[in-house]
Amino acid sequence: MSPTDDSASRGQRFRPADRVRRRADFDRVYQQSAYAADDTLVVRGCLNGLAHSRLGLAVSRQVGSAVVRNRWKRLVREAFRRHRGDVPTGLDLVVRPRRGATPVLARVDDSLIRLTRKLARRLGAPLP
Repeated sequence: MSPTDDSASRGQRFRPADRVRRRADFDRVYQQSAYAADDTLVVRGCLNGLAHSRLGLAVSRQVGSAVVRNRWKRLVREAFRRHRGDVPTGLDLVVRPRRGATPVLARVDDSLIRLTRKLARRLGAPLP
């Protein structure tokens, strides 16, 4: 462990329990979901019956090269991790970048918070 690691940063990790990973879960989100979009992201979501929200990523080759796709994934995961307290609970979210958008952390942060709140209102999930 490095000296910069402390108990607060360990509590904010993006753990496997925070991820939508199974094909069945992705299919459920796509079949039962509502969606919200802006110039940066498209977020689909559905209720998951858990006490926390989970994040899934769908970044296709149409977004760009592997470097660009991985950058998008890192930024969305970081935004989700940093703003976990601002994201409504009890949702499974699948996030993809909007075609032509630029991967900038500040824009991804704002977009993710705004769109997840909009989805929560549509689905009846509790807001933080």
